[in-house]
Amino acid sequence: MSQVNRLRQGGRIDRARTLSFTFNGKRYQGHAGDTLASALLANGVDLVNRSFKYSRPRGIVAAGAEEPNALVQLGSTEAAQVPNVRATQQALFEGLTAQSTNGWPNVQRDVMSLVGKLGGRFMPPGFYYKTFMAPASMWMTYEKYIRKGAGLGRSPMENDPDSYDHLNQHCDLLVVGAGPTGLVAALTAARAGARVILCDEQEEMGGSLLDSRELLDDRPAAQWAEQVIGELAENDNVTLLPRTTANGYHDHHFVTLHERRTEHLGETAPTIDGVRPTRSRMHRVRAGQVLLATGAHERPLVYGNNDVPGNLVAGAVSTYIRRYGVVPGNKLVLSVSNDHAYRAALDWDEAGREVVAIVDARRNPDGELVEQARARGIRIIEGAAVLEAKGDKRVSGARVATIDAAAFKVTGQAELLECDTIASSGGYSPVIHLASHTGARPTWDDEILGFVPSLVKGVHAAGSARGVHDLAGGLADGAAKASEALAALGKSASAIEPPRADAIREGQACALYQVPHEKPTLRAPKQFVDMQNDVTAAAIELATREGFESIEHVKRYTAMGFGTDQGKLGNINGMAIAARCLGKSIPEVGTTVFRPNYTPVTFGAIVGRHCRELFDPERYTALHQWHVENGAEFEDVGQWKRPWYFPRKVNGKLETMDEAVARESLAVRTGVGILDASTLGKIDIQGPDAREFLGRVYTNKWAKLAPGRVRYGLMCKDDGMLMDDGTTSCLGENHFLMTTTTGGAAGVMEWLELWHQTEWPELQVYFTSVTDHWATMTVTGPDARKLLSEITDIDLDKEQFKFMDWRNGKVADVPARVFRISFTGELAYEINVQANYAMHVWKTLFEHGKKYDLTPYGTETMHVLRAEKGLIIAGQDTDGSVTPEDLGMFWAIGYDKPFSWIGKRALTRPDTARKDRKQFVGLKPVDPKVVLEEGAHIVVDKDQPIPMDMLGHVTSSYYSPNLESGFALAVIKGGRDRMGEKLYVPMPGGQAHEVEVVSPVFIDPKGERQHV
Repeated sequence: MSQVNRLRQGGRIDRARTLSFTFNGKRYQGHAGDTLASALLANGVDLVNRSFKYSRPRGIVAAGAEEPNALVQLGSTEAAQVPNVRATQQALFEGLTAQSTNGWPNVQRDVMSLVGKLGGRFMPPGFYYKTFMAPASMWMTYEKYIRKGAGLGRSPMENDPDSYDHLNQHCDLLVVGAGPTGLVAALTAARAGARVILCDEQEEMGGSLLDSRELLDDRPAAQWAEQVIGELAENDNVTLLPRTTANGYHDHHFVTLHERRTEHLGETAPTIDGVRPTRSRMHRVRAGQVLLATGAHERPLVYGNNDVPGNLVAGAVSTYIRRYGVVPGNKLVLSVSNDHAYRAALDWDEAGREVVAIVDARRNPDGELVEQARARGIRIIEGAAVLEAKGDKRVSGARVATIDAAAFKVTGQAELLECDTIASSGGYSPVIHLASHTGARPTWDDEILGFVPSLVKGVHAAGSARGVHDLAGGLADGAAKASEALAALGKSASAIEPPRADAIREGQACALYQVPHEKPTLRAPKQFVDMQNDVTAAAIELATREGFESIEHVKRYTAMGFGTDQGKLGNINGMAIAARCLGKSIPEVGTTVFRPNYTPVTFGAIVGRHCRELFDPERYTALHQWHVENGAEFEDVGQWKRPWYFPRKVNGKLETMDEAVARESLAVRTGVGILDASTLGKIDIQGPDAREFLGRVYTNKWAKLAPGRVRYGLMCKDDGMLMDDGTTSCLGENHFLMTTTTGGAAGVMEWLELWHQTEWPELQVYFTSVTDHWATMTVTGPDARKLLSEITDIDLDKEQFKFMDWRNGKVADVPARVFRISFTGELAYEINVQANYAMHVWKTLFEHGKKYDLTPYGTETMHVLRAEKGLIIAGQDTDGSVTPEDLGMFWAIGYDKPFSWIGKRALTRPDTARKDRKQFVGLKPVDPKVVLEEGAHIVVDKDQPIPMDMLGHVTSSYYSPNLESGFALAVIKGGRDRMGEKLYVPMPGGQAHEVEVVSPVFIDPKGERQHV
């Protein structure tokens, strides 16, 4: 297929390599070195998308990251789909497949465009805040069509086949932007021996030099750029990162760089040594100094129908012609307010196409480029602007008239110029986004008619990024700012002589942000400020009329600068329009806050390798393999894989969970069982203020706990609600070992550090997580002492080793700590050994335990046993609204402690003292076969019409083979005063189970078994 707009020569593309690609189902051809945008323009594709709100036809406007319209859905298969890729930043590759992100049934014939034409006047800014509010029953219908009309791509529905990674880097100087200023800055630092990272978002480094008309040292600017890049590439201290966007600037010179590594190679990148490279990489750079050479974005003029395909910014025209060998039309009208943009007309003329006219808003422009245009016989209409573009799916003409920019009015009769392309330039806005990420507000510069960055210490801006737009000035500024950065690092830089660039005399630009029209703004053809979000000048004017004066409020009311655009093209124009409407200056109105990311970053790059098993890793105890080999079924507890139950084969058939749990429960109550409790959180606490600290975070007292003793404690949030529980053992005068629930270990550790670091930093206490260091084996049951005594040198006599004691000794010839604590109510010993020895100790226990029929049991049996004893599990029997008093644990509360422990004051509130609070009780179904559903509600009157008055709910429920009945734990309003009362648990089918409120302790209420 013929590339109708491709020049026979020129540009930096490789015409010898032809690449085929598909756009919206149609095949086209381009060349190596093209972007998707340049290839589409080469093939005469005008319409690339439909607009977000009005579904208006949209074409390519710019040539870089500032492109608002050409967002495409990339990928030939579902798994390869990537939404919202800028065609201007996507390198062309063989087989590339892309489609427009908006337009139904297709971008050429979009049904929603009728809504835009007919309903445009009925969709002013904020209409979505005022519409779709009622009736509430219709919201799901509204939402469906609102989402359908959003038009900003779609997420793939299949797993991403690509991989991504992160790389942490350090450097002396990070240079962002590899245009002329960035190159000379990097060269200055590299020659001084500094470690330099130079990144640039384009496929090729060089920036504006790649399409410049100017000479450096009497040779084409691109040749100088190639020489410098070559020298930098050979320097071991320099890292060059093309196709890499600095997307976020964070505290202390921490900058994230998004490197697109294989997007230019195709959907299936070739392997390197058999390994497929990552698709993109997030560099996490900590820099000594940062130099921003981010350049500037050209502002388009705001005039009627400035969004019709064929409207471009002037600089993009030059880029497509000089870099890609593409002229995006035949007849050009150029509307400008400055000299620099004249390059577009000169390049267009040199390409052999017609320049209909240059429409200059200034009177008597006289710069060198103006003189060159006159010398070529190009018509210049002075003191005028394009008022309105004509055409539907492509520009067909331009209405031009003289204007008074300062008075904002049209002063002459409009003239219609026949053309197919309108290029405009209203000036140049320094790219201040990264500098703004630090929170520093930019300042307005009347000289350059733009905002310049305010910089924090260690950050430098150079060249166009701070308003130095001429080439010679930018080169000198880059060298000077790099020297300043090196001096701040204590490094001296020898003076580097930038290449010679001939200064080009340019006249003063005029301030023109919105072109006036014969009609008032609200009645004139739509004048777009933010094309991506369909924000018009009329919308901003209306927002100010409705009382929005803060530019941040105007932004949110109109959506200006939202989405992937981030105000790159439209923000200054929008602020200027708001300022005019409010009767203020632009600096008085100010600018909006820019936030990361500068351009979109895929979730894959953000996540990197932190996905699947590396995002949520499975954690195994040291005994995991034994459990696997012995047929354990597992459940996830936090990240841990814990044995759930151990089914055995009975008569050739594997036990069900209920059968296995019944067998395991009976074994523990009548003989001896063993549990792998290694997952319990363990925190080593040391320091002279350890006791004081424990007394502040636990509800009970710790000042007098002697070494060798263990105490149970409750930990509350500052609202008085139970957070976690566990035992803490005194290992020495200032040394303790705290245990937590498996799922709460990380949270408790964070909680301790939070209070120590923010509230009590004066306390000398130190915390170390040792959960993984120790394996824990719980031997429990009436025969526990007999079994353990065979393999330990510890005296297990009940008078020498009492309940809630711990001892050092050896178990199976391995050094161990043994704790006599119980989570079942039976005689129990928790054996802690260094994790590497756990398997040996475990197997030794089973060798000696054969005679006792030692039975392994899992978490389900553990739950049954602890519930029979009325022991809680934080997070199951509590839900963030339960206090220790609600649980009836008054014995674990130190009301008279000298220091107010966390949550104490909350227990004095009237709400926590109410008698009708939900309190912890037991439930015994009248029908012993019934096992209540956990979470089921409890009522007094089973026949009460819905909504019923709820007393509480079931927190834990099991069948107990020891009780030969179902039983449950619950929280019920005023539960302790309801003992013996009959209540009901209604079920969805209409049935209601009758239950009796009883003590939560179902077995051994006096605790005699654990003391034997």
